[in-house]
Amino acid sequence: MGGMAETWIRLLGPPRIESLGAAPPQPRGRKAWAVLAYLALQAEGTGRSRTAALLFPDAADPLGALRWNLSELRRTLEGVKIAGDPLRLDVRPPWRCDAVEAVDAGSGPGLDPRTVNGQLLEGLSFADCPVFDSWLADQRFRLENVAESMLYEAALAALASSDPGAAAELASLALHRDPFHADCNAVLVKALVALGEHRRAREHVTKCGNLYRHELGLPLPAEVRRALYDAAPEADAEMPATTATVQSYLDAGGASLSAGAVDRGLDQLRLAVVLAQRTADRHLLAKSLVALSGALIHQAGGRGAEVADFLHRALQAEGPDGASRTAAAAYRELGFLSVQRGVPDRAAGWLDRAMQAAKEFPDEQARILGIQGMLASDTARYEDAVTALTESGRLAKEVRNRRQQAFSEALLGRVRLLRGELDQAAHSLDRARDWIAAEHWTAFEPLVAGLRGGTYLAAGRLEEAAALIDRSWVLAELAGDHCYMVLAAGAEARLFLAHGDLAAAEHWIDRGLEPKPWYLWYSAQLLDTAAEVAIASRSPRVSEFVERLAELAGRSGMREFVVRAQSHRAVLGDEAAAQAVPWLAKGIDNPALEAFLAQRHGIAARGQ
Repeated sequence: MGGMAETWIRLLGPPRIESLGAAPPQPRGRKAWAVLAYLALQAEGTGRSRTAALLFPDAADPLGALRWNLSELRRTLEGVKIAGDPLRLDVRPPWRCDAVEAVDAGSGPGLDPRTVNGQLLEGLSFADCPVFDSWLADQRFRLENVAESMLYEAALAALASSDPGAAAELASLALHRDPFHADCNAVLVKALVALGEHRRAREHVTKCGNLYRHELGLPLPAEVRRALYDAAPEADAEMPATTATVQSYLDAGGASLSAGAVDRGLDQLRLAVVLAQRTADRHLLAKSLVALSGALIHQAGGRGAEVADFLHRALQAEGPDGASRTAAAAYRELGFLSVQRGVPDRAAGWLDRAMQAAKEFPDEQARILGIQGMLASDTARYEDAVTALTESGRLAKEVRNRRQQAFSEALLGRVRLLRGELDQAAHSLDRARDWIAAEHWTAFEPLVAGLRGGTYLAAGRLEEAAALIDRSWVLAELAGDHCYMVLAAGAEARLFLAHGDLAAAEHWIDRGLEPKPWYLWYSAQLLDTAAEVAIASRSPRVSEFVERLAELAGRSGMREFVVRAQSHRAVLGDEAAAQAVPWLAKGIDNPALEAFLAQRHGIAARGQ
């Protein structure tokens, strides 16, 4: 930056412009700050007319009011470009913006998560702009989620780089935001153990257990207990720690997992890690850690701090700039974990890094594209999802990875089903089912069976729907897969809703609420169904379901579920929500959503 002092646009916390050793001019009026925040979080730009209508709905000349506020921003943000139609905010050095950098993991020199404090536009309210107020509430949820994730990830990175003091500090800051964050509690315990502060670690575990029991009526999370007591397996001290022995354990672990002996396979991979740590080969250690992480995630349902710690340690061993298959896989798995935890901004950053590291590896590119398509689908960017999943399937076919073909084709079927393209959805899901059968990949079958049943349900073919949805539930329950259990329970509830059996539908909602899935998109889908069932049955629980859906969707960037939550609120009499529905839906290309809103509210969502 040529020695220029940084000037910060602080939108998190009380909004202000900051510059070291100076008192820069500040924008006048809350609407100027509102325009600035809105443009900062619209990376692709936003139309002038849309922005004017959003922020100045009662002005005699909305575009004139917008022009005045833009001139006010240009006066105070000299060097920051705000121009065009669609309008774009271009923040370049020496300027920095905390909200922009928080949601864009690849921007600038990196944002210190310790400095991310306070709500977006804290202290300002916009009751006179109900649609903007709704948007602001969702963005506040989103940025709070991002801030927590930044602290958690930074704590893991500090732990991996042998700085447990910083890890403890960062995890503690995250726990000030959310004391029930099980993974942050686990990281804090790990950091305290690494510091040799075993008494503090035990005291924190006791405190955490009491908090969960008294406040939530739940036992101590298993990952917190493991962080205190679990130790690495012991390898025979006489066994030579060589590339050959480590590779032998990696091969044996892979064979055990393929044969369905998951516990044995995990033990063998853990021993590979222990032996690799005794060698001087950092790449071998990274490879072993990634292999163990992948097995924990995809075979044992591991999603917590233990797995993320292994992945950060792998990246530390491999080196931050390595363009290798191992680095690509580690970044991809971190992206996958972020997708499932509902932190799309962080997920996008990890997946971008994964793709950069995988330039020479088409098999890895196929996997990354599959997760990118999953992320795009979750955030209602359906055309992007179709593009990514189609390319993933093409590459998977080239490298003869039939399981990846099945995964990408199944998610493509999900996109088609969500958009109401039932014939195309059925075609994709039937292809995925054939590949799953050929691969004997029964663990993935509950998802595809449930989605295929959903296509029959949407077409009104209830008997055929029931056969597949029932199969999805049984397979998911037998496997103990919480994600697929929630998916199948929601499908059962919609099936009974279609039959008009509201008592049975409510029963399945309750069954779906029991498991705690890692993949939060399924939780949002179930809450959406729960709201529909509760509205139909006039249940007193409806407000609870709607508010839980609104918060989850807002935090996780699930734009279609944000719209659906507002639609439920509107049905319950919330006039501000009714105004927000067509506005929020306009940016989502989904004919099925348009049809739902038109039927429920008599509006054409994209025509507003």
